[in-house]
Amino acid sequence: MDGPLQVAKLDDVGPAPVLVVCEHASKAIPARFGSLGLGNRDRASHIAWDLGALDLAQALASRLRAPLLSARLSRLVFDLNRPPGAPDAIAERSESTDIPGNIGLTEAERQARVDTVHAPWVAALTAAIDAGRPDALISVHSFTPVFAGMPRTTEVGIIHDRDARLADAVLAHANASGWERNRPYGPDDGVTHTLRTFAEPRGLLALMIEVRNDLLRGAAAVDRMADALAGVLVPSLAACAVGMRERRV
Repeated sequence: MDGPLQVAKLDDVGPAPVLVVCEHASKAIPARFGSLGLGNRDRASHIAWDLGALDLAQALASRLRAPLLSARLSRLVFDLNRPPGAPDAIAERSESTDIPGNIGLTEAERQARVDTVHAPWVAALTAAIDAGRPDALISVHSFTPVFAGMPRTTEVGIIHDRDARLADAVLAHANASGWERNRPYGPDDGVTHTLRTFAEPRGLLALMIEVRNDLLRGAAAVDRMADALAGVLVPSLAACAVGMRERRV
């Protein structure tokens, strides 16, 4: 494979002691991987990325005046919110769709994905944490309203792993129905890798936000959701002794 992949993008929006992360921000599949055997419709669908998540992450980072680290390629190439050894780090099937380009990879081919995608992401996220020295890491995602034929009533998932401090504060401050703890996913589903690996060992407050993607259709909807989240996150961070202050140097 020729040349390094551009795996991550850091937008240094402002000085807040919070790092916003969006692991599933992009549907891009680099040319070296072809189409992974998928048609245009599948490559643009929720199996390839979290629809609306990057727009929401950007809007939220702007309101919090926080830096944002986002991925620049599809989770179908490598899911950056999974450890390298996880079966779904390079998914052979997503919901009801087979991913031909991921089926039957050799150990060498899998390791090449780890080396060219996962390792640079780890380096970028580690560097962002080391440079910004945040007190909290907030990971932003979206989910499809219907999965495997089952409608989802959750609107906003407040996801945490072992450290529930920020999630507890958010749920205490939220005055909205449809905001639920560890729904539609939770730690047992393997979705808290970023929190568990990069935030909790450093003692950072750790939170993953999952928003149903039908609530993110269009700029006005994204702005409404970003306003609602920021309105809850600011007092919640303060309640956890994280103020919107100048970043430490």
